[in-house]
Amino acid sequence: MSVTIVWFRQDLRLTDNPALTAALHTDGRVIPLFIDSSADPLPWRDGAASRWWLHHSLKALSAELARRGSGLVIRRGPAERALRQLITETKADKVVWNRLYEPAHIARDQAIKREFKQQGVAVESFNGALLHEPWQVLNASGEPYRVFTPYWKALQRSGLEFPLSDAAATLPPLPDTLESVPVAELGWLPRMAWDAGFRPVWTPGEAGAQHQLERFLETALADYTTGRDFPDRPGTSRLSPHLHFGELGPRQIAVAVLGRMRHFPSECPESQAFGYLREIAWREFAHHLLYHFPSTAEQPLDARFNDFPWTADDGPLLRAWQTGQTGYPWVDAGMRELWQTGWMHNRVRMAVASLLTKNLRLPWQHGARWFWDTLVDADLANNSLGWQWSAGCGADAAPYFRIFNPVLQGQRFDPEGTYLRTWVPELNRLPDRYLHQPWTAPPVVLREAGIELGTTYPLPVVDLKQSREAALAAFALLKEAN
Repeated sequence: MSVTIVWFRQDLRLTDNPALTAALHTDGRVIPLFIDSSADPLPWRDGAASRWWLHHSLKALSAELARRGSGLVIRRGPAERALRQLITETKADKVVWNRLYEPAHIARDQAIKREFKQQGVAVESFNGALLHEPWQVLNASGEPYRVFTPYWKALQRSGLEFPLSDAAATLPPLPDTLESVPVAELGWLPRMAWDAGFRPVWTPGEAGAQHQLERFLETALADYTTGRDFPDRPGTSRLSPHLHFGELGPRQIAVAVLGRMRHFPSECPESQAFGYLREIAWREFAHHLLYHFPSTAEQPLDARFNDFPWTADDGPLLRAWQTGQTGYPWVDAGMRELWQTGWMHNRVRMAVASLLTKNLRLPWQHGARWFWDTLVDADLANNSLGWQWSAGCGADAAPYFRIFNPVLQGQRFDPEGTYLRTWVPELNRLPDRYLHQPWTAPPVVLREAGIELGTTYPLPVVDLKQSREAALAAFALLKEAN
């Protein structure tokens, strides 16, 4: 009897999982495996928020596999050693997995594939994470795209609809002799209960992903292009962590969105469906860039920024930004939402990133590292693209002079202060007109609101006008030098 090991990584689902589907077609024994790869020499290890998610997602996957008659074997790495040992134990003749696109993962997987093939073990990998592979969507010259809009057009020409495979109702049983590390023993949950804010808002796992997709299709897709900008509304899909961990694939989303558009055109106009699919394409573009330009996780795509005069590392300023104590309520609300829930609304992400890189003029890598540790949807490709876009040094970057004003952003996208008051409760009693800029409120208004600037709420850590001018001057020098 043939034995195939299915190595689960960032594809923690049973529906439309190409590697699992291929293994089930062999008519032999199937061994679902997950490896704790913390022992592998990978430069970007999962952050704390990601480990929290992974703990719960693995529990959900294990339970679902057991319900179908199988189970999940969990082993500690390094990955090559864990796979070799399991091959010996099970006499497996094939290993399959869905591809990852981070540079270090690619190098590791290629080395594993070469070694096992030399030993006579078949190895096959599949696309379970993207609409199309990064090497499949290229410009007319056969080169990778560096600008999003032509990439999006090419992606649409390549196709947005795909046949999907259903999850098998039953799976072959595991051998009774196989040992597995309990999820709880992997040590991914926090020792101190800082995750209390995560639990009410997230349901890791494939079932949670499907439920969230259905909620979005029914309640938010019809008004997506407008509703997505207001953080006090449920206007976004909130599918990003499910996508990162592969509890849901982008092909499943595309098929569901286009199906909704066709079956309910009055409720889901084409403009809204493609407005959301464009955001899925941004995720795709991020993986395209990381694959073709692997240094962008650490270095700017625009090489001029290697010489940009960032402010000398300022611990107090960085700490104020990280903890939501900048004195700019819109920014502070976002950073506190991030800390408490592991997520931040995208409109606010742009503003907090702009303040860090433009007004504080601290290196974008500081922000990327902080987001990597605190976001449940931390994804190397998306994180790198987002931060380089905000700093003005990446692909399709906003012009450097586009500097988000957190006061104006808050007034426009949270005019009644609902979002702000949720995350910055010390300003709750302040009238709306002063809410986004409390330093402009008269002393009597501050006293009546119970606010003492500099004590109960910080004064701004930087002057917006002066810091904007300094940033523009620094950019002008950079252009002159190049």
